[in-house]
Amino acid sequence: MKIAVIGQSLFGQEVYCHLRKEGHEVVGVFTVPDKDGKADPLGLEAEKDGVPVFKYSRWRAKGQALPDVVAKYQALGAELNVLPFCSQFIPMEIISAPRHGSIIYHPSLLPRHRGASAINWTLIHGDKKGGFSIFWADDGLDTGDLLLQKECEVLPDDTVSTLYNRFLFPEGIKGMINWDQPAEAIHNWIRGNDKVPGAWTEACEQLLVKNIQLEDGKMILASNFFKGAASSVLELTEAELVTAEAVRSVWQRILPKVLEVEDSTDFFKSGAASVDVVRLVEEVKELCDGLELENEDVYMASTFGDFIQLLVRKLRGDDEEGECSIDYVEMAVNKRTVRMPHQLFIGGEFVDAEGAKTSETINPTDGSVICQVSLAQVTDVDKAVAAAKDAFENGRWGKISARDRGRLMYRLADLMEQHQEELATIEALDAGAVYTLALKTHVGMSIQTFRYFAGWCDKIQGSTIPINQARPNRNLTLTRKEPVGVCGIIIPWNYPLMMLSWKTAACLAAGNTVVIKPAQVTPLTALKFAELTLKAGIPKGVVNVLPGSGSLVGQRLSDHPDVRKIGFTGSTEVGKHIMKSCAISNVKKVSLELGGKSPLIIFADCDLNKAVQMGMSSVFFNKGENCIAAGRLFVEDSIHDEFVRRVVEEVRKMKVGNPLDRDTDHGPQNHHAHLVKLMEYCQHGVKEGATLVCGGNQVPRPGFFFEPTVFTDVEDHMFIAKEESFGPVMIISRFADGDLDAVLSRANATEFGLASGVFTRDINKALYVSDKLQAGTVFVNTYNKTDVAAPFGGFKQSGFGKDLGEAALNEYLRVKTVTFEY
Repeated sequence: MKIAVIGQSLFGQEVYCHLRKEGHEVVGVFTVPDKDGKADPLGLEAEKDGVPVFKYSRWRAKGQALPDVVAKYQALGAELNVLPFCSQFIPMEIISAPRHGSIIYHPSLLPRHRGASAINWTLIHGDKKGGFSIFWADDGLDTGDLLLQKECEVLPDDTVSTLYNRFLFPEGIKGMINWDQPAEAIHNWIRGNDKVPGAWTEACEQLLVKNIQLEDGKMILASNFFKGAASSVLELTEAELVTAEAVRSVWQRILPKVLEVEDSTDFFKSGAASVDVVRLVEEVKELCDGLELENEDVYMASTFGDFIQLLVRKLRGDDEEGECSIDYVEMAVNKRTVRMPHQLFIGGEFVDAEGAKTSETINPTDGSVICQVSLAQVTDVDKAVAAAKDAFENGRWGKISARDRGRLMYRLADLMEQHQEELATIEALDAGAVYTLALKTHVGMSIQTFRYFAGWCDKIQGSTIPINQARPNRNLTLTRKEPVGVCGIIIPWNYPLMMLSWKTAACLAAGNTVVIKPAQVTPLTALKFAELTLKAGIPKGVVNVLPGSGSLVGQRLSDHPDVRKIGFTGSTEVGKHIMKSCAISNVKKVSLELGGKSPLIIFADCDLNKAVQMGMSSVFFNKGENCIAAGRLFVEDSIHDEFVRRVVEEVRKMKVGNPLDRDTDHGPQNHHAHLVKLMEYCQHGVKEGATLVCGGNQVPRPGFFFEPTVFTDVEDHMFIAKEESFGPVMIISRFADGDLDAVLSRANATEFGLASGVFTRDINKALYVSDKLQAGTVFVNTYNKTDVAAPFGGFKQSGFGKDLGEAALNEYLRVKTVTFEY
């Protein structure tokens, strides 16, 4: 009979050998991937016989059998599957494929003790009889019809090993420990038979085995004996690679007989003794700024490669790295292949939304669909908040030092820098950002932001305060700045990664955990960012990303009782609604960066060349999709016409085109609905009598392109004088020569107060105007000059609270007062 063997271990090897001895043709063997460079015994035996061997780490993805795995299996033509010992979940497409089905060995007397660890439960429940079952597999896997059962008596002193070796695997290893003796004698037996230092027992009322030595000599925690090895390997930064080479030199000095220390070099097999363990720990401590390693760490990671991985995880503050499966969307674009996650990111894993809901994300350059992105539902928000809360209250994030937290954030910034071209390409694809601008600003400032706030982590401190003494006793009062807990961050579509970074970096530096809701139309860089947090070693649950609609995800975050802070950037209308929800739900802390209609005043005594250059930038930067864009320019009458002439001349030089082309000045608007809004906005202006000097129309080409537009003769009562376009539309109004206070009054006659600007060579005028302008930021003889160290936020209906600078930290902290009497 043609048989496929699916399994592993020495037991699987024995079954395989017996099947061949009985004359059956084994057409293929499916076993687990090599572990630490060592093949499974079943696979090794089959390879010796020339039998095809397949080593799959998984058979399914997202609940579906992998087509290429199924195809390779079907090509073998197996008539029966035999599963002697299999730790993997085999899909029913494989189980049901042979005409004789599949038979499975199970180490219990079914139906008792179904599922994993059946031998363990036989002993835990005190069963008098044990044994094994051979059965036909069905869709329950261990609920099919029985073929054969054999039983044996379970002795009072039986262990998993004795029961397995004595009966369940009679051909196996015969050696066993006699446990019926004092713990001290067992301890002596173990250390007497231990090939290398590292196996212990503790003599107490009951035996405790802490560590187990495998056949290859490697030590593992006893609690991890039945767990698979973690297969994810950390990417090392340049600084970490330098550290690794320095540690390699330490190993070389300790192991003089080794010609060259390689990743596979085993510390103990190369001649190290227990005193060398102490030496290694101490040398690493000196090398890594006092990092505390335990002697056991060396035993647990005895090869150089494993030791470096363990060391780096400890340096990052998270040495419990789990495997994360990422289903990428890949695109060959911009002379590279970009790999984009497209699922929700919850608790350190990429997962589908509830009900497998998705939405399309569109490339604004041509209107094509980039991919389907998971669309979060209310239940997904609850899961993400629960993961963030658990990470905050119980996880490593709240236990590591502030300095270690900063180290992780520096690591994240390094990874963002390593992936900056990919991130900028995704911004161009998903948001229409001009690639060169995305590289410098969207991504570049995001990297700077994380580095800036990483430096703040260990500088967040309270103060001591003198108070009236309670005589004859004395008092000491101090304050502590503490993280608030789970934060919800809702970001806009104009700078998807940069707005995420402005808020998330301060939030994490303060020690919080976060649930991020990117804009539904631009989710991809946020999801790529989530992937990089994993690679950086940020503990699971600290960062969660939920693409979805504002009405569902944003609303649930605002309403959720376990969310303690909302940071929002978006429209004033939505900001008011969020503020109300935060108040009604649990009076959560909130910061809002909302709409703007920023005035830019250009006086006749300015440097006109610079004023034209910066005036263009103030409006057309990032296609006008800029929260601080100059929504209205006031130009002094004597230079008005010349200013307009020069601006129009420059506008006509601008290249509108593919954002990935290096010479493009102006890319597509972010999405179709916004393009329609801009056309309606310009129609308002023309209808009310403003002069349309140039632009005002959609560019006749595929995609969402809009012409750079200039309006003049705009009067104060007009719609376009009062409302924000959030696009490439310059609104120019005159003011009379020398009429300083009148123009200030007009500039301040708005409910918005995000930013403003003034161009003049007169320092007294500049100081006076900057003092009088009612806006959170005033630019003098420049524009758009933001920096990670300078606070950013608005006045009036442009919101409250600050991003960037030290002030941003206070948005994510709470102050606790502690008073002692002594």
